[in-house]
Amino acid sequence: MNILGLSCHYHDSAAALVKDGRVVAAAQEERFDREKNSSAFPYHAINYCLQAGNLTVYDVDYVAFYEKPFLKFQRVILNHIKSYPFSYKNFREVIPHWLGERLVIPLILEKELGYEGKVLFIKHHMAHAASAFLASPFDEAAIITSDGIGEWASMAIGSGSGSDVRIDRELRYPDSLGLLYSAITNYLGFEANRAEGKVMALADYGEPTYLDKFGEIVTTRPDGSFRLDSSYFGFNKGSRMFSRKFAKTFGEPREPGAEIEQKHFDMAATLQRVVEEIIIATAKGLRDRTGTDDLCTAGGTFLNCVANSRVLKEAGFSRIFIQPAAGDSGGALGAALYAYHSLLGHPRSYVMRDAYLGPEFSVDEIRRFLTGNHVQFRELKDGELARYAAEKIAEDRIVGWFQGRMEWGPRALGNRSILANPCSPGMKDFLNKEVKHREWFRPYGVNILLEETTDYFDLDHPSPFMLLVGNALEARKERIPSALHVNGTSRIQTITKEDNGLFYDLVREFEKITGVPMVINTSFNDRGEPIVCTPENAFACFSKTKIDCLVLGNFVIEKKGEV
Repeated sequence: MNILGLSCHYHDSAAALVKDGRVVAAAQEERFDREKNSSAFPYHAINYCLQAGNLTVYDVDYVAFYEKPFLKFQRVILNHIKSYPFSYKNFREVIPHWLGERLVIPLILEKELGYEGKVLFIKHHMAHAASAFLASPFDEAAIITSDGIGEWASMAIGSGSGSDVRIDRELRYPDSLGLLYSAITNYLGFEANRAEGKVMALADYGEPTYLDKFGEIVTTRPDGSFRLDSSYFGFNKGSRMFSRKFAKTFGEPREPGAEIEQKHFDMAATLQRVVEEIIIATAKGLRDRTGTDDLCTAGGTFLNCVANSRVLKEAGFSRIFIQPAAGDSGGALGAALYAYHSLLGHPRSYVMRDAYLGPEFSVDEIRRFLTGNHVQFRELKDGELARYAAEKIAEDRIVGWFQGRMEWGPRALGNRSILANPCSPGMKDFLNKEVKHREWFRPYGVNILLEETTDYFDLDHPSPFMLLVGNALEARKERIPSALHVNGTSRIQTITKEDNGLFYDLVREFEKITGVPMVINTSFNDRGEPIVCTPENAFACFSKTKIDCLVLGNFVIEKKGEV
């Protein structure tokens, strides 16, 4: 049985294919249309998934969509009416999209794909919950999902058992951690739904000095439930997600591109602390009620690595599974898995051990690209390749690493990565300024051999999707200065030979040279661009940045000198 999962028309459009219970392909549309966080109908992602499954659209038994559009439309209409006349401009802009796209998904599927089969609509947070639990290694688990908003829900709490997913409690709009985080991202001069990670990075430079004032806008309870005072926000009233009352309380917002002051660091730190405490309280309450040792999470809020790590350490769970595509793109996968297992009753056998679900390119395809564009290259064997890349990184060269299948989700996990030396003191600043062209305060993650993790960090739980942070051990900090954020932490991907053999070999070779079993890893893209998908994308990024060496499959390209 073939089920195609879809998410689209808001942000992070994506497609995923579940074939007889196994996830065979999943990708975001942005990787193909090159529009960051693309909301477009995922025509290219669908085409890729069908090709990966060796299918045509006529082989698809069901299409599963990641939300219930009419239920969401009800909320949109009611809240625009409630906010009238301030919401009129926004209402006028969004209604054509609803009438022309979001309410007519079956018609779009027929028009764009020729698909006339059954379409299943899954509640947004149920799709998130299913994306986490049904892809996890757990037979039973507690589940928490949290994001900006689905139809009405912004957070869901429940459990999974076997092939069943149950949601027991929901928090509803306008009470939303995701919207709170996005509103303050907006207030701090960054773009909502795209730059929340920047605010998480800012937080570590500040102190939570605004907790008393935050107490006016966020009322929390011991069980983790909370209420937002809507008078501080303007979710339906235009481009600003915060109100004049918010600006009067906290001061005028930072303009995009303006200098970042201490008050901005402190605002980010306060926001991060409030969100962490709410999530931890929610998780503790769920642990107490269910008694289970295992937790599954999804929704954009759980791309917050710092909060995830505190949940693991403080909420009482022994193990955690975080869906690598935790945001809306993951809803496509969750919808397909929920349809196959929970609606149609098929038992589970698939476990998401890795996130390598995107396109890959053969040796012949890469060679044709290079020769067709007159690019000088050298071809190496796998063993030579790992050693070559490790030597270059140890020499403080920046390596663009393009291998195998593209990652699913927003993190580069060793197949579409830019790699660098964590031991070099100036490397973090160089990467930010000269390679990624991004803000100075942005930190980097590391790929570390799983068995070596506890020798460098206080993390003793696998982190295959780079969604947990670790505090560096004091004795190791001087050895890896560019791997660490200002507070001595790093986002960590633990890697194993079984999950990515070639990449594991690269890091092991780097350890042989330097004694350090990790490399800096950041996504293979320039600022404002999606992660590269094709050899063409990778070469273009290599050509316009200060990446020194490009490794495309088994082919090596350098900018200077002979290869």
